[in-house]
Amino acid sequence: MMALCLKQVFNKDKTFRPRKKFEPGTQRFELYKKAQASLKSGLDLKSVVQLPPGESINDWIAVHVVDFFNRINLIYGTMSEYCTEKSCPIMSGGLKYEYRWQDDSKYKKPTKLSAPQYMCMLMDWIEMLINNEDIFPTRIGVPFPKQFQQVCTKILTRLFRVFVHVYIHHFDSIINMGAEAHVNTCYKHFYYFIREFSLVDHRELEPLVRMPQGWRN
Repeated sequence: MMALCLKQVFNKDKTFRPRKKFEPGTQRFELYKKAQASLKSGLDLKSVVQLPPGESINDWIAVHVVDFFNRINLIYGTMSEYCTEKSCPIMSGGLKYEYRWQDDSKYKKPTKLSAPQYMCMLMDWIEMLINNEDIFPTRIGVPFPKQFQQVCTKILTRLFRVFVHVYIHHFDSIINMGAEAHVNTCYKHFYYFIREFSLVDHRELEPLVRMPQGWRN
């Protein structure tokens, strides 16, 4: 019954946008398969995120950034009907934390947006970056740019804010859909990964530090 429920909740038709895939036969695809195999093996998540011997750290980070984008995009897509302009006029994490949007095109200064607007801008922005060959090169022999990890830090920092908003404002909806185990596992995987490689400033993590432990167990 639970499996059927989760299948309905995480139906591909409900994704926020098309899933980004790794090209079969590439090194990144093989790394992705290795990471997924480790996840399914039941290994401790702290071990799963560690860099495999002999592998490139940038390739490992690239694989996880794309995978987390897919997973978090799907999580938000499942409960986006509960996150509306009316219910969430400000992109926030409770009363203490507010997130404003800024990019290099339309919003050159930090701008207050509703949560749905912020999420849409965020997913569009990440999708543009991970499809940019100058930032996420997929061709063999093409090096990552010098600022690659900085870009990934910014992506992962903003993706963490999706967890903040979902946990603080919409976790009841996640529970009602029977999807809390999936969301909690994804959060733990994400958390251990960013901590393993120090990819998100600890100050960004504060909104969920004091969250009741039961929410994340």
